Amino acid sequence: MAKFVPVEPFDIVIFGGTGDLSRRKLLPALYHRWVDGQIPENSTIVGTARSDMDDAAYRAVAKEACEKASGKSWDADAWDKFEKILHYVTIDATNPEGDWEGLKSKMTSEEERPRIFYLATSPHLYVDICRALGAVGLSGGLSRVVLEKPIGTDLASAQAINDGVAEVFAERQVFRIDHYLGKETVQNLMVLRFANILFEPLWSQNYIDHVQITVAEDLGLEGRADYYDRSGALRDMVQNHMLQLLCLTAMEPPNDLDDDDIRTEKIKVLKALRPVTEADARRLTVRGQYAAGIHAGQPVKGYVEELSAPKGSKTETFVAIKAEISNWRWTGVPFYLRTGKRMSSRHSDIVIQFKRAPHNLFGEQFGNVNKLVIRLQPDEAVRLYVQIKEPGPGGLRVKSLPLNLSYAESFMLRYPDAYERLLMDVVRGNLSLFMRRDEVEAAWRWVDGLIEAWETSGYEPETYPAGTDGPMASAMLMDRDNRSWWKES
Repeated sequence: MAKFVPVEPFDIVIFGGTGDLSRRKLLPALYHRWVDGQIPENSTIVGTARSDMDDAAYRAVAKEACEKASGKSWDADAWDKFEKILHYVTIDATNPEGDWEGLKSKMTSEEERPRIFYLATSPHLYVDICRALGAVGLSGGLSRVVLEKPIGTDLASAQAINDGVAEVFAERQVFRIDHYLGKETVQNLMVLRFANILFEPLWSQNYIDHVQITVAEDLGLEGRADYYDRSGALRDMVQNHMLQLLCLTAMEPPNDLDDDDIRTEKIKVLKALRPVTEADARRLTVRGQYAAGIHAGQPVKGYVEELSAPKGSKTETFVAIKAEISNWRWTGVPFYLRTGKRMSSRHSDIVIQFKRAPHNLFGEQFGNVNKLVIRLQPDEAVRLYVQIKEPGPGGLRVKSLPLNLSYAESFMLRYPDAYERLLMDVVRGNLSLFMRRDEVEAAWRWVDGLIEAWETSGYEPETYPAGTDGPMASAMLMDRDNRSWWKES
């Protein structure tokens, strides 16, 4: 069984401490790490927001959030101890004259312990908050700042944020978080490739036909209408989550597990991505927007109706991309990326489709069946599909079945979720699962080119019924290459 190694005592301040991210993810993550004995009793957790409340009121908010997230595993005795390290300070992050000294007084005076500032706020506040922290002397020593995605809305805004943060915090103090990188199966990509001689010799154009990366959501806007309509699926999902998954799948072996070595190899992949031009936009990409349809047996509104926008909206809720990596390992291997809202089911998968055997003794009807499927959600698992003989008389029948590693079945314990793991990595100062500045900017540079191609070609989203797998053009994108999107049977 896995053992949880305690971290050293630390202080963490959550800006946006009453917001949705804090209540759904951050506070429960810290509580669960406390229950498992990873957080020392002399640590300090401070929530801060504009809401006027005291420690007791904030603890009540946090308790409701943690109890909801814990379900049947709720431990009231553990909570009674945990809440003692929870505090609250009212601060308007837009006001440099706010009670920043009061915030400082909530933290320990120990210089040699990590001080973490988690910015769970709108990105336009990042620079102001960092400057205010620097002004009261909270940016030195072991101080660290965590930046949530999205970092900007394009390359120029991302560079402006990075420049402003760099005025106060050195690059090694900046943790740009993408929670997908904290998932067990995502981290297992490197172990699968580089610790198993079975896979790494096959991991190239010589043996892989193509790669599919899908992040499908079955829900709609869920209270994010204002943000999402300014962003769309490309900025919200592709620029960060999906390009990170692509990088980890396609990267070269790093020299070692040093954080900069890993991140340098990911940046090489981003720089090798072939730009999508105006001439290629309709051939290599699909834009979609969901219309009214059926979800879980019930009728649901379309995107425009959810927005209540009388003039409509051209924001995409679905994107499919045929991406190409121009380097020695991957030239000629398409990477198909797909993400969307209001799709038929919620699932995230990386599918490595291997090529046919050079000579198929068993007939063409058996097709391409060797594939490695890495499932990120809802049930984390790794499945290697191989061909076997179906038992019984009546001739030789071949069937494709998976060798199945299910995390829930193989590891009979609750393992930390992505935010829990990443928060503990911030405390330890481990940057390997966080994005470097040039990595963020390289991703935006490629995405900006695609956005420009859409705009100059006048490519508007095609509609698709809610509860389906996206526009028909998405299936045609694959069909033109004699391929199809993988779907678990």
